[in-house]
This record gives sequence, structure tokens and C-alpha cells, in this order.
Amino acid sequence: QVQLVESGGGLVQAGGSLRLSCAASGRTFRRYAMGWFRQAPGKEREFVAAISGSGFTTDYADSVKGRFTISRDNTKNTVYLQMNSLTQEDTAVYYCAAAWADTVVVLTTTTKYDYWGQGTQVTVSS
Repeated sequence: QVQLVESGGGLVQAGGSLRLSCAASGRTFRRYAMGWFRQAPGKEREFVAAISGSGFTTDYADSVKGRFTISRDNTKNTVYLQMNSLTQEDTAVYYCAAAWADTVVVLTTTTKYDYWGQGTQVTVSS
């Protein structure tokens, strides 16, 4: 069982930056593939970024490539999402997710993940 707690959301102007954090419980964090997803009002939850347990492999949605960076610190049981050049289209609730997997695997679909955080709101103003 893994518990995930996101933090770092908030209100930011367009063009600004935020860094989200997701702290995980447990002692086998590096065996979990981690992902960030987001859900805007009236829309389905969508993939944003994913990282393998080792941290060496990442993947991004086309809409955030070049602007967002996912990383993890396995010594702190934490995964991060650095978000730069934010636009109003990035406004959503952002969720952290975890799935037990081989350390080289990245997962990009919601159905592959077993554990979810409660979400953190990101609002980008014009």
C-alpha cells in the first residue's frame, strides 16, 4: 500500500512557473513507476508526465514537452513536476500516481496505476 500526498499547487500568472511535489509512503519507492495526470473541469483525466522507478526514463504528453520536467528523489520518496511557461490551458487539478513496476518502465495511462493522491489545484491566470 502506498499513500501519496501532492503539494505545490496554487495560482500563477501565465508565463510563470510552479513545482509540484508528491511524497510517497513506504520503503520500496524505487520499485514504483510514477506519473502525473491532470483533470480540468468537464474533461477527462489526462496524462502529463511519467518517470521510471530508476528515474532514468521519462515520458511526456505532447502538450507539455519542453515546458514540464518530471524528476524523482528516491532517497526522499518524492517525485516532482517542474512546470514552466504555464498557460491557462494548464489549469487543472494535478494528480500524482504510482504503480508497482520494473525500474525501467514508464506508464502513461490511468488504468496502469494503482495508487492516486488527492490532487492539487493549479490555476493559471491571464
